Formats: sequence, C-alpha cells, structure tokens
Amino acid sequence: MNYREKYCYWLNNPYFDDETKKELLAVSGNEKEIEDRFYKDLEFGTGGMRGLIGAGTNRMNKYMVRKAAQGLANTVSSQPGGKEKGIVIAYDCRRFSREFALESALVFAANGIKAYLFDSLRPTPELSFAVRHLGCAAGVVITASHNPKEYNGFKAYGSDGGQLPPKESDEVIREVNAIVDIASIPCMSEEEAREKGLLEIIGQDVDDAYIEALKRVSVNPGLCREVGKTAKLIYTPLHGSGSVPVLRILKETGFEQVIPVKEQQYPDPEFSTVKYPNPEEKSAFRLALDLAEREDVDLIIGTDPDADRAGVVVKDARGEYVTLTGNQIGCLLLEYILSQKKQRGELPENAFAATTIVSSDLAEKICRQYGVEMVTVLTGFKFIGEQIRLLDDTGKKKFMFGFEESYGYLAGTHARDKDAVVASMLIAEVFAWYRSRGMTLYDGLMELFGKYGYFMEEIDTFTLTGREGAEKIKSALNTLRDRMPGSFGRSRVAAIRDYKSRSRRVLKTGETQRLELPESDVLYFEMESGSWFCIRPSGTEPKIKIYYGVSAGSEESACEELHGLKQDVLDVIKPLLE
Repeated sequence: MNYREKYCYWLNNPYFDDETKKELLAVSGNEKEIEDRFYKDLEFGTGGMRGLIGAGTNRMNKYMVRKAAQGLANTVSSQPGGKEKGIVIAYDCRRFSREFALESALVFAANGIKAYLFDSLRPTPELSFAVRHLGCAAGVVITASHNPKEYNGFKAYGSDGGQLPPKESDEVIREVNAIVDIASIPCMSEEEAREKGLLEIIGQDVDDAYIEALKRVSVNPGLCREVGKTAKLIYTPLHGSGSVPVLRILKETGFEQVIPVKEQQYPDPEFSTVKYPNPEEKSAFRLALDLAEREDVDLIIGTDPDADRAGVVVKDARGEYVTLTGNQIGCLLLEYILSQKKQRGELPENAFAATTIVSSDLAEKICRQYGVEMVTVLTGFKFIGEQIRLLDDTGKKKFMFGFEESYGYLAGTHARDKDAVVASMLIAEVFAWYRSRGMTLYDGLMELFGKYGYFMEEIDTFTLTGREGAEKIKSALNTLRDRMPGSFGRSRVAAIRDYKSRSRRVLKTGETQRLELPESDVLYFEMESGSWFCIRPSGTEPKIKIYYGVSAGSEESACEELHGLKQDVLDVIKPLLE
C-alpha cells in the first residue's frame, strides 16, 4: 500500500480506535502531514523503536508498539524455555509510557509469555538489572531517553540485560518487518492475563536488590560516609525516573546534604521547567544553578528522564559554574576507579575498560597508565554491554568501567547498559575524594589534564527532518565516500576509516587494513596533526553528527586546534547538507 492507502486503511478499519481516527481526520487536508505519517513504518532498528507520538505507521502509538512487541514475542517464543522465563517491562515518565508498557505486556501474554510489569516508572538501568535478576528471556523499556516531550520509544533487551547486539536485533527486526497486518496482532485483556498468571506486577523487592548491587560498586564507602556528612550537593532528575533511586543511593551511601531541585523532583511528561530534558545541556540546569548559587554548592548532578545519562556542573577556579562534558566525567571516573583499585591492590591483572570510537583519546592514556586494556567499540552502549558478556561473563577479563561521550557510564556488572544511578553515586564519591584532599572536582579535572595532556572534544549536530532530510543525510555521506578527501582546508587527513566497508586506508601509502568492528554507516578521519573527526547519522533521531577530538599541552593550544579543525571540516560538510 502507498501512504494514501495506508491512511484510508487506518480510518476505515474497526481495529483502530476512535481517538486514533479523530486525530487522522484532523489532518485530512494536509497531504504532506499524511505522507509523513504513513510513507513508511516506524523502523525497529538495532536499539528498538523511537519516534514522534501520534497516529500513523511512522509514529509511536499503541498499534506500532504492539507490532514491536509481537516481533520480540516471536523471537522469545522460538527460544527454549523463553515463554516460561518471560519478559520484564519498565517505563519512564513520558506521555503514554504506562499505556505502551501495558500494551506490550498484554501482547506478550496473548503469546503465552509471562510478563513482569513494574508498578510505576523505573530507570532504564534497573530494567537491565531486572532482566538478569529475574532470569528473564528479554526486557523492554518504554522511553525516548532525553528526546523532547513529543517522543517516546520501545527499547528491547536480551537475556544478559544488554541492548540487543546486531545478530539478535537483526532477528527481531526480521520478525517485526514480517508483520504485514497490524490488525492481526493478538492482545489479551489485563484481567485475563492476571487470572492466567501471565501478568505479574513487580516493584519494591527488585528495587531493594538493585540498590544493594549498586552499593557493592562503591570503591571507598568509608570515605563517602565521612565526607558525606557535611559535603553539600544538588541533584535534579529533570522530572524523570531518577528521583527516587538516586536520592536513595546517595542517602544510603552517606551523603546527608543532598538538596533536590523541588520544581523538577517529580514526574512530569511535559517537562514543564525545561526546553529539552537533556543533562548534556547547561540550559537544563537553570533551576539547579539558581539553587546552587543560593546554597553555595560546588557540585550539581542531573539525570535524564529514564536515568541512564548523567550530567555534572561544577565550580571552576574563578568560582563560575561550568558544565563538564561526558568525556570529562567519564575520564574522571575512570582515573578514580583505576587509581584507587591499584593503590588498594584490588586491580586485577586481566582488567579492561571500554569506550566508543567517538569518545576521548584520554581514556586510552589513562588505561595505559594502570596497565588496563582499553576495548574500543562502535557508538552505542549496547556494544559496551556486549563486551562485558563476551569478556567478563566468560572469565577472560574483568570489567572495570565503561563510558561513552554522550553522558553514559557503567561501573559494575549488575546492569549491561549505561546507568546514571550508579554514576551519580560514583560522581558524589569522586567529589568526596577530591574534597578530602582539599580540592574541588574541577581541580581534579585540571590535575588530570596536567598528568596526561589537555584533551578537548566537541560535537556538531544537524537536524534534517522528514523524507527529504533523511535523503540529504544519506547523500552527504555518500558524497564523502565518493570523494574521500585528502584534506579539509588546512587540515590534512592521514587515514580514513570507513566502518561501512570495514576498512582503514592510509592516504600516503594507499595501504588498507580491515576493521574488526561490525559494519556501520560511520566515517572516521585521522588527521596528520593527531586530531580526528568522525561523522555519522544518529540512530534514534533525524540528525547527522560530527565529532571532533584534539589534544595539546595547554587549554589555549587545544582550543586553537579545535577551532581550526571545526572550521575546516564545516566548510566542506555544511554545503552537502543544504
């Protein structure tokens, strides 16, 4: 069917409810809007499905959620004991999150699969933990992470608690794509599912087990209890699911002076106090900053709506508040964990850490300092989770820490996805450690740069919506591949990694090497200066992203190098996106 035929099908089929039809009738005179809603099905990609909330095949609604749930149900049903092990479902504070979670559970129940549904909103990392804790075959969380309020999503997890790796996600994608008629998907009533024991509500018991698992990750609990009596810090969940678990873990590890931002402490699907509920953005900390100035506090921690990402604001040497980057937070945590475990004789000989190809090169230097292997993976925390399964679960190596530049961190193996709850606990612990040495967290960052060199990273993001935007993004990457430029202005290229063809080519010699990482639509340029930049489409939003990384002996030199690289790169790439 073309988009018009799909539109008419939804309007005339009794399977679709009156509210859906009312919304579709309201756009009957807007052909472009109808096309955008129906020109394709919302894609179930490697991490699941995410999109604008609304009626249509290219929107997040209960019917597309049923389709995703049925695809996952088909996969689980084919696994030995999969139906009995069941699927656990969590959800965040977004619009329709509870409804979508229940719809998923009732599709699973209709397929004879036991569904465990949390009694209220929970963080994504607790879902990852719950899959392993309950011994489930899979997990689902209804969330759009830090996207604007208009979005929601469906993320699928495997039996190890990690987001599905390529092979497993491809299987689910095939099952989802094979569903032609949404109206044929079975859905059991909630009453029947409960009566048949196919729907179980879970809550406090899993919460308690999760919090206890986090406490075991603490490196120096005694220090936290000692310094935490007087060290004040501010926390904001940005209206999301982090409020209860983050405040609880900070209190139970000894931080008695945690001040929550009351206006943002409770769930709000409209995110009414922020334009964009993203702890990467300093603007999201406006209320927290006002409170910090009144309370004279040196540290602010913020988590996104599903509490898998954490951002940090600290006072710098001039007493001004600055937002740390995800790379800076990750490297501070990495240095702390490795240095303290080394000092205490607790660092295993076979230890490893993990990060992504677009994260700071500083992480590699830190690992070398402590004799720890750094494993580098593609963008996406699921690949870090996969390395824990392949290396730690098999006993080959011991996982110490993983992070990605987009504010995702994990210490411990209780979960297999980024965890802002454990990260908040550790950020507070690092804050306490530096405080015990008469230093601020910002002083600690400067000490890090003094030890390893000044590293600076940045990202440019371009949003191109709709079919036209998707085509421009694809065309820009294809053009770069065809040209494979040897220079961008004054910045000369030393080597190019094309993760789509899985090859690295050295420009001077023409020598090519095979890349071991999986195929991905990513171009990575190694510059002769030692700097780098990387370009890739977002996997969850209509965006193309350019990452930059430089290092130098001073902040001034690094800023100058970064500015020059960015200017040279954008002069070439921006015209391709216009």
